[in-house]
Amino acid sequence: MTFGVLVVGGITRLTLSGLSIVAWDPVMGVVPPLTDAQWQQAFDAYRQFPEYQSWRRGMSLDEFRFIYFWEYLHRLLARGIGVVFAVPFVVFWVRGYFNRPMLGRALALFGLGAMQGVMGWLMVRSGLVDRPSVSHYRLAAHLSLAFLIFGWAVWLARELADRRGPGLEPPARRLLIRGLSVVGGLLAVQIVWGAFVAGLKAGKYYPSFPLMGGRLVPAELLWMESAALNFVANPIAVQWTHRVLGTLLTAAVLWLAVLVLRRVRDAGSRRCAIVLVSGMGAQYLLGILTLLYHVPVSLGVLHQATAMLLFGVWLVWLHGVVRGGEATVAA
Repeated sequence: MTFGVLVVGGITRLTLSGLSIVAWDPVMGVVPPLTDAQWQQAFDAYRQFPEYQSWRRGMSLDEFRFIYFWEYLHRLLARGIGVVFAVPFVVFWVRGYFNRPMLGRALALFGLGAMQGVMGWLMVRSGLVDRPSVSHYRLAAHLSLAFLIFGWAVWLARELADRRGPGLEPPARRLLIRGLSVVGGLLAVQIVWGAFVAGLKAGKYYPSFPLMGGRLVPAELLWMESAALNFVANPIAVQWTHRVLGTLLTAAVLWLAVLVLRRVRDAGSRRCAIVLVSGMGAQYLLGILTLLYHVPVSLGVLHQATAMLLFGVWLVWLHGVVRGGEATVAA
Protein backbone atom coordinates (compact mmCIF):
# COMPACT_ATOMS: atom_id res chain seq x y z
CA MET A 1 0.00 0.00 0.00
CA THR A 2 2.90 2.34 0.68
CA PHE A 3 4.23 1.56 -2.78
CA GLY A 4 0.77 2.28 -4.22
CA VAL A 5 0.58 5.61 -2.43
CA LEU A 6 3.99 6.49 -3.85
CA VAL A 7 2.76 5.80 -7.39
CA VAL A 8 -0.43 7.84 -6.93
CA GLY A 9 1.60 10.57 -5.23
CA GLY A 10 3.84 10.72 -8.28
CA ILE A 11 0.82 11.10 -10.57
CA THR A 12 -0.56 13.77 -8.25
CA ARG A 13 2.68 15.72 -8.44
CA LEU A 14 3.18 15.36 -12.20
CA THR A 15 -0.42 16.37 -12.99
CA LEU A 16 0.03 19.41 -10.70
CA SER A 17 -2.89 18.27 -8.56
CA GLY A 18 -1.36 18.47 -5.09
CA LEU A 19 -2.78 21.86 -4.09
CA SER A 20 -6.36 21.19 -5.18
CA ILE A 21 -7.61 20.35 -1.66
CA VAL A 22 -6.88 23.33 0.55
CA ALA A 23 -7.99 21.93 3.92
CA TRP A 24 -6.77 19.10 6.10
CA ASP A 25 -9.62 17.14 7.63
CA PRO A 26 -8.42 13.63 8.53
CA VAL A 27 -11.92 12.41 9.44
CA MET A 28 -14.55 14.21 7.37
CA GLY A 29 -12.12 14.59 4.47
CA VAL A 30 -12.80 10.96 3.61
CA VAL A 31 -16.09 12.05 2.01
CA PRO A 32 -15.53 13.93 -1.28
CA PRO A 33 -17.92 16.55 -2.69
CA LEU A 34 -21.12 14.77 -3.76
CA THR A 35 -23.46 17.50 -4.96
CA ASP A 36 -22.99 20.33 -7.44
CA ALA A 37 -23.14 22.80 -4.55
CA GLN A 38 -20.40 20.98 -2.67
CA TRP A 39 -18.20 20.86 -5.75
CA GLN A 40 -18.70 24.57 -6.29
CA GLN A 41 -17.82 25.23 -2.64
CA ALA A 42 -14.58 23.23 -2.96
CA PHE A 43 -13.73 25.05 -6.20
CA ASP A 44 -14.41 28.44 -4.63
CA ALA A 45 -12.08 27.55 -1.75
CA TYR A 46 -9.33 26.56 -4.19
CA ARG A 47 -9.69 29.85 -6.08
CA GLN A 48 -8.72 31.80 -2.97
CA PHE A 49 -5.13 30.55 -3.07
CA PRO A 50 -1.99 31.44 -5.06
CA GLU A 51 -1.99 28.52 -7.50
CA TYR A 52 -5.33 29.46 -9.04
CA GLN A 53 -4.72 33.20 -8.82
CA SER A 54 -1.25 33.08 -10.42
CA TRP A 55 -1.64 30.71 -13.37
CA ARG A 56 -4.94 28.83 -13.33
CA ARG A 57 -7.42 31.65 -13.66
CA GLY A 58 -10.31 30.67 -15.87
CA MET A 59 -10.05 26.91 -15.32
CA SER A 60 -13.38 25.09 -15.53
CA LEU A 61 -15.09 23.09 -12.81
CA ASP A 62 -14.44 19.90 -14.79
CA GLU A 63 -10.73 20.69 -14.90
CA PHE A 64 -10.82 21.23 -11.16
CA ARG A 65 -12.54 17.88 -10.64
CA PHE A 66 -9.64 16.17 -12.44
CA ILE A 67 -6.91 17.58 -10.20
CA TYR A 68 -9.11 17.14 -7.13
CA PHE A 69 -9.51 13.44 -7.94
CA TRP A 70 -5.77 12.67 -7.80
CA GLU A 71 -5.13 14.53 -4.56
CA TYR A 72 -8.24 12.98 -3.01
CA LEU A 73 -7.17 9.47 -4.08
CA HIS A 74 -3.69 10.06 -2.67
CA ARG A 75 -5.10 11.12 0.70
CA LEU A 76 -7.69 8.33 0.72
CA LEU A 77 -5.05 5.65 0.14
CA ALA A 78 -2.90 7.15 2.88
CA ARG A 79 -5.84 6.99 5.31
CA GLY A 80 -6.46 3.42 4.13
CA ILE A 81 -2.96 2.46 5.24
CA GLY A 82 -3.82 3.73 8.72
CA VAL A 83 -6.94 1.57 8.85
CA VAL A 84 -5.16 -1.52 7.49
CA PHE A 85 -2.53 -1.06 10.19
CA ALA A 86 -4.77 -0.11 13.12
CA VAL A 87 -7.47 -2.81 12.95
CA PRO A 88 -5.24 -5.90 13.04
CA PHE A 89 -2.83 -4.12 15.39
CA VAL A 90 -5.56 -3.70 18.01
CA VAL A 91 -6.77 -7.30 17.51
CA PHE A 92 -3.25 -8.73 17.83
CA TRP A 93 -2.51 -6.55 20.86
CA VAL A 94 -5.69 -7.60 22.66
CA ARG A 95 -5.01 -11.28 21.95
CA GLY A 96 -1.43 -11.01 23.20
CA TYR A 97 0.26 -11.84 19.90
CA PHE A 98 2.98 -9.22 20.35
CA ASN A 99 6.11 -9.71 22.38
CA ARG A 100 7.70 -6.53 23.71
CA PRO A 101 10.22 -5.96 20.87
CA MET A 102 7.61 -6.50 18.16
CA LEU A 103 5.15 -4.21 19.91
CA GLY A 104 7.77 -1.47 19.96
CA ARG A 105 8.57 -1.96 16.29
CA ALA A 106 4.90 -1.90 15.31
CA LEU A 107 4.33 1.28 17.30
CA ALA A 108 7.36 2.83 15.58
CA LEU A 109 5.78 2.00 12.22
CA PHE A 110 2.56 3.66 13.36
CA GLY A 111 4.52 6.70 14.51
CA LEU A 112 6.21 7.01 11.12
CA GLY A 113 2.80 6.87 9.44
CA ALA A 114 1.47 9.62 11.71
CA MET A 115 4.53 11.77 10.99
CA GLN A 116 3.97 11.25 7.27
CA GLY A 117 0.40 12.51 7.52
CA VAL A 118 1.56 15.67 9.28
CA MET A 119 4.44 16.18 6.85
CA GLY A 120 2.09 15.75 3.89
CA TRP A 121 -0.09 18.58 5.16
CA LEU A 122 2.91 20.79 6.00
CA MET A 123 4.10 20.27 2.44
CA VAL A 124 0.74 21.25 0.97
CA ARG A 125 0.49 24.18 3.39
CA SER A 126 3.74 25.61 2.04
CA GLY A 127 2.02 26.12 -1.31
CA LEU A 128 -1.03 27.85 0.14
CA VAL A 129 0.63 30.89 1.67
CA ASP A 130 2.42 33.13 -0.82
CA ARG A 131 3.66 30.78 -3.53
CA PRO A 132 1.89 28.58 -6.10
CA SER A 133 4.06 25.53 -5.42
CA VAL A 134 5.12 23.45 -2.44
CA SER A 135 8.51 23.71 -0.78
CA HIS A 136 10.89 21.25 -2.44
CA TYR A 137 12.55 20.72 0.94
CA ARG A 138 9.25 19.57 2.44
CA LEU A 139 8.60 17.45 -0.65
CA ALA A 140 11.97 15.77 -0.09
CA ALA A 141 11.07 15.14 3.57
CA HIS A 142 7.68 13.72 2.52
CA LEU A 143 9.24 11.37 -0.03
CA SER A 144 12.03 10.33 2.33
CA LEU A 145 9.47 9.40 4.98
CA ALA A 146 7.61 7.29 2.42
CA PHE A 147 10.80 5.36 1.69
CA LEU A 148 11.48 5.02 5.42
CA ILE A 149 8.01 3.61 6.08
CA PHE A 150 8.32 1.21 3.14
CA GLY A 151 11.77 0.15 4.29
CA TRP A 152 10.74 -0.36 7.91
CA ALA A 153 7.78 -2.50 6.81
CA VAL A 154 9.99 -4.61 4.50
CA TRP A 155 12.58 -5.07 7.24
CA LEU A 156 9.95 -6.20 9.77
CA ALA A 157 8.48 -8.61 7.23
CA ARG A 158 11.93 -10.11 6.63
CA GLU A 159 12.46 -10.41 10.38
CA LEU A 160 9.25 -12.41 10.73
CA ALA A 161 10.15 -14.65 7.79
CA ASP A 162 13.79 -15.04 8.81
CA ARG A 163 15.34 -18.47 8.38
CA ARG A 164 18.80 -17.90 9.76
CA GLY A 165 21.68 -19.93 8.43
CA PRO A 166 25.08 -20.45 10.01
CA GLY A 167 26.20 -16.98 8.93
CA LEU A 168 28.54 -15.55 6.32
CA GLU A 169 32.24 -16.09 6.58
CA PRO A 170 33.92 -12.89 7.88
CA PRO A 171 35.63 -11.86 4.59
CA ALA A 172 32.40 -12.21 2.60
CA ARG A 173 30.39 -10.42 5.25
CA ARG A 174 32.83 -7.51 5.43
CA LEU A 175 32.90 -7.15 1.65
CA LEU A 176 29.11 -7.16 1.38
CA ILE A 177 28.47 -4.80 4.29
CA ARG A 178 31.00 -2.27 2.98
CA GLY A 179 29.69 -2.51 -0.57
CA LEU A 180 26.04 -2.30 0.46
CA SER A 181 26.80 0.65 2.76
CA VAL A 182 28.33 2.61 -0.12
CA VAL A 183 25.41 1.79 -2.43
CA GLY A 184 22.85 2.55 0.30
CA GLY A 185 24.41 5.92 1.10
CA LEU A 186 24.46 6.96 -2.55
CA LEU A 187 20.90 5.69 -3.02
CA ALA A 188 19.64 7.72 -0.05
CA VAL A 189 21.25 10.94 -1.31
CA GLN A 190 20.01 10.29 -4.84
CA ILE A 191 16.42 9.88 -3.60
CA VAL A 192 16.60 13.24 -1.83
CA TRP A 193 17.99 14.96 -4.92
CA GLY A 194 15.34 13.31 -7.03
CA ALA A 195 12.75 14.98 -4.81
CA PHE A 196 14.55 18.30 -5.25
CA VAL A 197 14.39 17.82 -9.04
CA ALA A 198 10.66 17.11 -8.80
CA GLY A 199 9.90 20.01 -6.47
CA LEU A 200 11.85 22.54 -8.54
CA LYS A 201 10.61 21.05 -11.85
CA ALA A 202 14.29 20.87 -12.71
CA GLY A 203 13.68 18.07 -15.22
CA LYS A 204 12.22 20.66 -17.60
CA TYR A 205 15.65 22.28 -18.06
CA TYR A 206 18.08 20.97 -20.65
CA PRO A 207 16.21 17.92 -22.01
CA SER A 208 19.39 16.45 -23.46
CA PHE A 209 21.92 13.84 -22.38
CA PRO A 210 24.76 13.63 -21.52
CA LEU A 211 25.45 17.30 -22.28
CA MET A 212 23.59 20.30 -20.85
CA GLY A 213 23.66 23.16 -23.32
CA GLY A 214 26.50 21.47 -25.18
CA ARG A 215 28.61 21.16 -22.01
CA LEU A 216 29.23 18.50 -19.39
CA VAL A 217 29.02 21.23 -16.75
CA PRO A 218 26.27 23.78 -17.54
CA ALA A 219 27.15 27.45 -17.64
CA GLU A 220 24.45 28.26 -15.05
CA LEU A 221 25.74 25.77 -12.48
CA LEU A 222 26.80 28.49 -10.02
CA TRP A 223 24.61 31.43 -10.98
CA MET A 224 23.40 31.93 -7.39
CA GLU A 225 25.57 34.08 -5.13
CA SER A 226 26.03 31.27 -2.59
CA ALA A 227 27.93 28.43 -4.24
CA ALA A 228 26.55 25.79 -1.88
CA LEU A 229 22.95 26.98 -2.25
CA ASN A 230 23.08 26.28 -5.98
CA PHE A 231 23.13 22.53 -5.40
CA VAL A 232 19.86 22.55 -3.43
CA ALA A 233 17.97 25.52 -4.89
CA ASN A 234 19.22 26.22 -8.43
CA PRO A 235 17.14 23.93 -10.71
CA ILE A 236 19.94 23.52 -13.25
CA ALA A 237 22.55 22.66 -10.61
CA VAL A 238 20.08 20.33 -8.89
CA GLN A 239 19.44 18.46 -12.14
CA TRP A 240 23.18 18.26 -12.83
CA THR A 241 23.78 16.89 -9.32
CA HIS A 242 21.04 14.30 -9.83
CA ARG A 243 22.74 13.19 -13.05
CA VAL A 244 26.16 12.91 -11.40
CA LEU A 245 24.79 11.05 -8.38
CA GLY A 246 22.88 8.68 -10.66
CA THR A 247 26.05 7.92 -12.60
CA LEU A 248 28.05 7.34 -9.40
CA LEU A 249 25.31 5.11 -8.00
CA THR A 250 25.14 3.03 -11.17
CA ALA A 251 28.92 2.65 -11.17
CA ALA A 252 28.89 1.64 -7.49
CA VAL A 253 26.20 -1.01 -8.08
CA LEU A 254 28.14 -2.37 -11.07
CA TRP A 255 31.34 -2.43 -9.00
CA LEU A 256 29.61 -4.32 -6.19
CA ALA A 257 28.01 -6.80 -8.58
CA VAL A 258 31.36 -7.58 -10.22
CA LEU A 259 32.99 -8.13 -6.81
CA VAL A 260 30.18 -10.40 -5.68
CA LEU A 261 30.13 -12.48 -8.86
CA ARG A 262 33.90 -12.85 -8.73
CA ARG A 263 34.47 -13.42 -5.03
CA VAL A 264 31.28 -14.51 -3.25
CA ARG A 265 29.76 -17.95 -3.72
CA ASP A 266 26.57 -17.33 -1.72
CA ALA A 267 23.68 -17.95 -4.14
CA GLY A 268 21.37 -15.41 -2.54
CA SER A 269 23.92 -12.61 -2.77
CA ARG A 270 24.70 -13.46 -6.38
CA ARG A 271 21.00 -13.33 -7.26
CA CYS A 272 20.57 -10.00 -5.47
CA ALA A 273 23.63 -8.60 -7.27
CA ILE A 274 22.23 -9.55 -10.67
CA VAL A 275 18.76 -8.14 -9.87
CA LEU A 276 20.17 -4.91 -8.44
CA VAL A 277 22.58 -4.20 -11.30
CA SER A 278 19.90 -5.02 -13.90
CA GLY A 279 17.37 -2.80 -12.15
CA MET A 280 19.89 0.01 -11.80
CA GLY A 281 20.65 -0.13 -15.53
CA ALA A 282 16.94 0.09 -16.31
CA GLN A 283 16.54 2.97 -13.86
CA TYR A 284 19.41 4.91 -15.43
CA LEU A 285 17.83 4.49 -18.86
CA LEU A 286 14.44 5.54 -17.48
CA GLY A 287 15.99 8.69 -16.07
CA ILE A 288 17.44 9.60 -19.46
CA LEU A 289 14.17 8.91 -21.29
CA THR A 290 12.18 10.88 -18.72
CA LEU A 291 14.45 13.85 -19.35
CA LEU A 292 14.51 13.56 -23.16
CA TYR A 293 10.70 13.32 -23.38
CA HIS A 294 10.15 16.34 -21.11
CA VAL A 295 8.99 14.41 -18.01
CA PRO A 296 5.76 12.73 -19.16
CA VAL A 297 3.58 11.41 -16.34
CA SER A 298 4.07 7.76 -17.31
CA LEU A 299 7.87 7.84 -17.36
CA GLY A 300 8.14 10.12 -14.33
CA VAL A 301 6.00 7.83 -12.20
CA LEU A 302 7.80 4.71 -13.45
CA HIS A 303 11.16 6.30 -12.61
CA GLN A 304 10.03 7.06 -9.06
CA ALA A 305 8.44 3.63 -8.55
CA THR A 306 11.56 1.85 -9.79
CA ALA A 307 13.62 3.77 -7.24
CA MET A 308 11.49 2.31 -4.44
CA LEU A 309 11.77 -1.21 -5.91
CA LEU A 310 15.56 -0.88 -6.05
CA PHE A 311 15.53 0.32 -2.45
CA GLY A 312 13.51 -2.77 -1.53
CA VAL A 313 15.98 -5.12 -3.26
CA TRP A 314 18.91 -3.41 -1.52
CA LEU A 315 17.16 -3.67 1.84
CA VAL A 316 16.30 -7.37 1.46
CA TRP A 317 19.90 -8.09 0.47
CA LEU A 318 21.23 -6.09 3.44
CA HIS A 319 18.91 -7.96 5.81
CA GLY A 320 20.17 -11.29 4.51
CA VAL A 321 23.78 -10.23 5.04
CA VAL A 322 23.18 -8.85 8.53
CA ARG A 323 21.06 -11.80 9.70
CA GLY A 324 23.10 -14.58 8.17
CA GLY A 325 23.32 -17.05 5.33
CA GLU A 326 26.00 -19.24 3.86
CA ALA A 327 28.67 -17.66 1.68
CA THR A 328 32.33 -18.13 0.93
CA VAL A 329 34.80 -15.82 -0.72
CA ALA A 330 36.57 -17.29 -3.75
CA ALA A 331 40.33 -17.41 -3.64
